[in-house]
Amino acid sequence: MSTISNKNGTTKKSEQDDESFQLRKVFLAFSGLPRVLSIVWSADMPLTLALAIVTIVRGLTPVIQVVITQVLIDSVVQGMRMHSIAPIWLPVGLQLGVGLVDRFLVNCNTTLEQLLRERVTNYIQLAILKKADTLDLAFFEDSKFYDKLREAATESGYKPVTMIRQTFELGQTLITLISMLFLLMQLAWWLIPIAFLLPIPSFIVGSRYSWREFYRMRHESPERRLMAYFNHVMTVDDYNKEIKLFSLGDFFIRRYSELMDKFFAEFVRFLFPRSISNFLWATLTIISNSVIYLYVALQAVQGAITLGALTKYTQAAMRAGLSIQSILDGISDIYENTLYVSTLFEFLAYMPAITSPEQPALLQTAAQPGGLEIEFRNVSFTYPGKSEIALRNVSFTIHSGEAVALVGRNGAGKTTLVKLLTRLYDPDEGEILIGGRNIREYDLHTLRAQIGVVFQDFVKYHLTASENIGLGRLASIDDLASVKLSAARSGADTVIEQLSDGYETMLGLWFKQGTQLSGGEWQKVALARAFMRDARILILDEPTSALDPQSESDVFKEFRVLTKGKTAIFISHRFSTVRLADRILVLEHGDVRECGSHEELMALNGRYAELFNLQAEAYR
Repeated sequence: MSTISNKNGTTKKSEQDDESFQLRKVFLAFSGLPRVLSIVWSADMPLTLALAIVTIVRGLTPVIQVVITQVLIDSVVQGMRMHSIAPIWLPVGLQLGVGLVDRFLVNCNTTLEQLLRERVTNYIQLAILKKADTLDLAFFEDSKFYDKLREAATESGYKPVTMIRQTFELGQTLITLISMLFLLMQLAWWLIPIAFLLPIPSFIVGSRYSWREFYRMRHESPERRLMAYFNHVMTVDDYNKEIKLFSLGDFFIRRYSELMDKFFAEFVRFLFPRSISNFLWATLTIISNSVIYLYVALQAVQGAITLGALTKYTQAAMRAGLSIQSILDGISDIYENTLYVSTLFEFLAYMPAITSPEQPALLQTAAQPGGLEIEFRNVSFTYPGKSEIALRNVSFTIHSGEAVALVGRNGAGKTTLVKLLTRLYDPDEGEILIGGRNIREYDLHTLRAQIGVVFQDFVKYHLTASENIGLGRLASIDDLASVKLSAARSGADTVIEQLSDGYETMLGLWFKQGTQLSGGEWQKVALARAFMRDARILILDEPTSALDPQSESDVFKEFRVLTKGKTAIFISHRFSTVRLADRILVLEHGDVRECGSHEELMALNGRYAELFNLQAEAYR
């Protein structure tokens, strides 16, 4: 089987292999059952065991009911001859008892399945979240990854329990089938191959349609994500103002409606042939059952069997046919569900490329004074799936306790440097050192704990103001004094103190009694979150773009005070702020073109001086 490797080290089957239906694959679906059972068993072992026992025990009730029916009818005939109801009491009592037990088992089965489905759904969702937490940023910038994530989250949550239930029911049905075939053999052996062979064509056709349905859903996945995105745009506050002002509602609703109609039309084209096929094969099965009923009736008319036996064999034939059909349908359903659950296993098989070494080097902790030296040595990097080089042979050193500003046009590589420094990506060539060691030698969590970053696209958490800030250092999230100190350093304290519930105010409008902040106010909260982190390297990646010049100047002055003795990096397009740095690195087309203090770069009269003068001219 051919495979295709991607940059993250994962593999995928070629489409030609995946999308060619082969009947043998239907039966190979059972090879995946141990993995599915492992998931269900891990989610709740007692419920899984109880469901198995109840389901299997129910397999014995049909044959008992059929035998009791024969006894009852023969007892009725006997009672009619004796003009007495005495012979019917026992079979009626037995029939009542078996019926009550079967009804009780059905209720138990339904309840256990619902409980287990809820447990497994929660278990799988947690597994997906935990796996997502381990994966590299590169995965989350790949559309195919999102397709797989969506399929795993939406289709695989309930299907493992369905598969296990179907497997248990196969065992139940097999017990019923063997019992019914044993009864039929007492009448005529040739009834058995008829019962076995007729459902097979329907099974093959049904399996093929299951395969087509799965790949139809898989091919629709990107557009279904687009449909979900249109729904998100129309129902989230972040977009509502612009949608109202630009009258975009009809546009997005129309796009959503077009996709909805397209999916429905494709579903109809798939559904009708499948329904017609099912009807035709079901008709053949019904005809064959009628032939069997006719044969049994003739035996009764000729006196070869009793009236009770007529009922027993008729029900046995009917239940045997239904059991065989049920087994084949069950195999087909398990195959179909296996296709969907396979996306879950494919998702869980993703492995991060950026990991901690088995024996990480010791990184200086925050308890030790001073910052950490940073060195880039001949670093080159290209984003996955892109041809344009983001960084090309970049080399520079930021000394311990030094504040350095990064300037350059959008796309020059400034944010890329930060992503590499924090190991959101690893460079393609060269190495990055912190404290004299390659950052690949450090434990990931320890490394990132020493770096506080606020990106330009910072997150607005719909949590309380206190939690929004405390997330910067989880160990102190409940330390209100530390939260307030960080808020004061970023200027967020004046914003929060005016809120109805102060630091306990819910931010954002997604939840009850939430309060929306302006862009600049959100940025102050994000800055407070960075100040909350007791890190030895602090980075501000254009987080103050929504602040007015005075507020930005105040933030960076406070930032310089807070980072005194620590290593600091900040990115800004406002050169009045950039002048606060000890040194300035000018990036152009993924390379460091100039380096020096503000005065040195102005004297150089190069790219920095040109950009500075262009901005200064705008203020004259």
